[in-house]
Amino acid sequence: MKIGIVGYQGSGKSSLFHWLTGVQPDLSVSHTGQAASVEVPDDRIAQLSDIYQPKKITRASLNLVDTPGLSRDHQGSAGKLALIREAGCLCIVVGAYSGAEVEKDLRSFEEDLLIADLDLVNSRVEKLRDSVKRPRPNRDKEIVELEALEPLLAVLESGELIHEMELSEEQGRAIKSFQLLTRKPRMIIVNTNDDEVASEDPVAGHSSPVWRLPITLQLELGQMETTERDGFCEEMGVTAIERGPVLRALMNASHQMLFFTAGEKEVRSWMVAQGATAEDAAGSIHTDLARGFVRAERMSCEDLFRVGSEREIKAQNLMSKEPRAYVLQEGDILHILSST
Repeated sequence: MKIGIVGYQGSGKSSLFHWLTGVQPDLSVSHTGQAASVEVPDDRIAQLSDIYQPKKITRASLNLVDTPGLSRDHQGSAGKLALIREAGCLCIVVGAYSGAEVEKDLRSFEEDLLIADLDLVNSRVEKLRDSVKRPRPNRDKEIVELEALEPLLAVLESGELIHEMELSEEQGRAIKSFQLLTRKPRMIIVNTNDDEVASEDPVAGHSSPVWRLPITLQLELGQMETTERDGFCEEMGVTAIERGPVLRALMNASHQMLFFTAGEKEVRSWMVAQGATAEDAAGSIHTDLARGFVRAERMSCEDLFRVGSEREIKAQNLMSKEPRAYVLQEGDILHILSST
């Protein structure tokens, strides 16, 4: 899944991309967006490696995209919003320096997303309303689609966001190809002044996770040697924060989670959607494993770290055999048995 780092021009989103990925923003692709993958840190990888002593360690990665910044006067917004639609999750960056009003700026940005969705849905509804007036072979299907879209259009016209709205099966099908911006999961990063302490504080009227942090300062600190950074922080009374918790928060906001495979050859973390099944997990490892799925042998990181070895896991009957429909839990360790 792509996580789009989005915001108005000058919000600090490119600095956030730089800090999180370590990749220098490239101005030559600023109009199309710049992508980079970054590993998701997880302490359990080190613990698993201590137990299995693997030859190889591989960590799951997030795919972050620094999307083109929107203009407050809406100039060129249509093309930029089309690029943002390709993201599965939005990381909205809002500036909170030089007297900026965070809630007002965030509300304005989300209104831009809403208007873009409203235009898209309204265009389709108008086309369907005209089409169903005439006898057509697929008229019944169009009527079902129209009935599914009209309530969503009403919600958008009222100015409400629909990212937490429960949809019927018909509504889900009707908007699947739209990639609605207001339907995407999101996380908010408030870019603060350098002298403010990083924190997780809500923004009034928003249920999405919110991080407040001085992005430019963290980027500069991240480029220093450890000794230099520690001295600077002590002298200036500022704090360097790790990228890991922010990356994990982004993973959670995008409704993803980790499971693990472990052995002498490799210890590896894998990312799957929350609610994924054992068969889905097998498919993320290799399509052949899902095709020939027999069962998954499962244990939890918590149990393994507590008892200390896989042998003891089996001795205490803590390893279970799960069918393809088993719903994964965060931190599961799987061994997939397949006929292929």
